[in-house]
Amino acid sequence: MRNERGFTLVEMLIVLLIISILIIVTIPNVTKHFASIDSKGCDAYVQMLQGQVEAYKIDHMKTPTFDELKDEGYIGDSKAECPSGTAVSIDGDGKVSANKSDSD
Repeated sequence: MRNERGFTLVEMLIVLLIISILIIVTIPNVTKHFASIDSKGCDAYVQMLQGQVEAYKIDHMKTPTFDELKDEGYIGDSKAECPSGTAVSIDGDGKVSANKSDSD
Protein backbone atom coordinates (compact mmCIF):
# COMPACT_ATOMS: atom_id res chain seq x y z
CA MET A 1 0.00 0.00 0.00
CA ARG A 2 1.03 3.54 -0.63
CA ASN A 3 1.65 5.92 2.24
CA GLU A 4 -1.02 8.58 1.70
CA ARG A 5 -0.56 11.82 3.60
CA GLY A 6 -3.57 13.73 4.85
CA PHE A 7 -5.26 15.11 7.93
CA THR A 8 -6.29 12.76 10.66
CA LEU A 9 -9.72 12.90 12.24
CA VAL A 10 -8.27 14.29 15.47
CA GLU A 11 -6.51 17.13 13.63
CA MET A 12 -9.72 18.07 11.83
CA LEU A 13 -11.71 18.03 15.10
CA ILE A 14 -9.15 20.33 16.74
CA VAL A 15 -9.41 22.79 13.85
CA LEU A 16 -13.22 22.72 14.05
CA LEU A 17 -13.05 23.30 17.81
CA ILE A 18 -10.80 26.34 17.35
CA ILE A 19 -13.05 27.80 14.63
CA SER A 20 -16.13 27.25 16.83
CA ILE A 21 -14.52 29.06 19.76
CA LEU A 22 -13.59 32.00 17.52
CA ILE A 23 -17.16 32.24 16.23
CA ILE A 24 -18.62 32.09 19.75
CA VAL A 25 -16.32 34.93 20.86
CA THR A 26 -16.88 37.07 17.74
CA ILE A 27 -20.69 37.04 17.35
CA PRO A 28 -21.56 38.93 20.58
CA ASN A 29 -19.04 41.66 19.72
CA VAL A 30 -20.48 42.08 16.23
CA THR A 31 -24.05 42.41 17.53
CA LYS A 32 -22.96 45.13 19.97
CA HIS A 33 -21.50 47.10 17.07
CA PHE A 34 -24.75 46.88 15.10
CA ALA A 35 -26.58 48.64 17.94
CA SER A 36 -23.90 51.33 18.00
CA ILE A 37 -24.13 51.80 14.24
CA ASP A 38 -27.93 52.17 14.40
CA SER A 39 -27.64 54.76 17.16
CA LYS A 40 -25.01 56.83 15.34
CA GLY A 41 -26.95 56.62 12.07
CA CYS A 42 -30.08 57.88 13.81
CA ASP A 43 -28.18 60.74 15.46
CA ALA A 44 -26.76 61.78 12.07
CA TYR A 45 -30.21 61.64 10.47
CA VAL A 46 -31.69 63.82 13.23
CA GLN A 47 -28.89 66.38 12.77
CA MET A 48 -29.40 66.45 8.99
CA LEU A 49 -33.14 66.86 9.44
CA GLN A 50 -32.58 69.66 11.98
CA GLY A 51 -30.48 71.49 9.39
CA GLN A 52 -33.24 71.16 6.81
CA VAL A 53 -35.81 72.46 9.33
CA GLU A 54 -33.62 75.53 9.95
CA ALA A 55 -33.25 76.11 6.21
CA TYR A 56 -37.02 75.87 5.76
CA LYS A 57 -37.60 78.30 8.65
CA ILE A 58 -35.23 80.82 7.03
CA ASP A 59 -36.91 80.51 3.62
CA HIS A 60 -40.57 80.44 4.75
CA MET A 61 -40.52 82.15 8.17
CA LYS A 62 -42.41 79.26 9.82
CA THR A 63 -41.76 75.89 11.39
CA PRO A 64 -42.36 73.04 8.93
CA THR A 65 -43.96 69.67 9.32
CA PHE A 66 -42.30 66.57 7.95
CA ASP A 67 -44.69 66.54 4.98
CA GLU A 68 -43.91 70.17 4.15
CA LEU A 69 -40.20 69.37 4.09
CA LYS A 70 -40.86 66.54 1.63
CA ASP A 71 -43.25 68.57 -0.54
CA GLU A 72 -40.83 71.51 -0.81
CA GLY A 73 -37.88 69.24 -1.69
CA TYR A 74 -35.84 69.82 1.48
CA ILE A 75 -35.67 66.07 2.06
CA GLY A 76 -36.13 63.15 -0.29
CA ASP A 77 -38.89 60.59 -0.23
CA SER A 78 -37.94 59.34 3.20
CA LYS A 79 -40.15 58.36 6.07
CA ALA A 80 -40.38 60.13 9.41
CA GLU A 81 -38.03 57.60 10.95
CA CYS A 82 -34.36 56.79 11.32
CA PRO A 83 -32.81 54.02 9.24
CA SER A 84 -33.11 51.82 12.34
CA GLY A 85 -36.89 52.37 12.41
CA THR A 86 -36.99 54.83 15.33
CA ALA A 87 -39.70 57.46 14.79
CA VAL A 88 -38.58 61.07 14.31
CA SER A 89 -40.72 64.10 15.15
CA ILE A 90 -40.56 67.86 14.76
CA ASP A 91 -42.05 69.84 17.65
CA GLY A 92 -43.72 73.26 17.44
CA ASP A 93 -40.41 75.08 17.94
CA GLY A 94 -38.71 73.20 15.11
CA LYS A 95 -36.71 70.88 17.34
CA VAL A 96 -36.15 67.47 15.74
CA SER A 97 -35.99 64.46 18.04
CA ALA A 98 -35.89 60.70 17.73
CA ASN A 99 -38.63 59.08 19.79
CA LYS A 100 -36.77 56.17 21.31
CA SER A 101 -38.99 53.32 22.39
CA ASP A 102 -38.54 51.24 25.54
CA SER A 103 -36.91 48.44 23.55
CA ASP A 104 -34.00 50.69 22.42
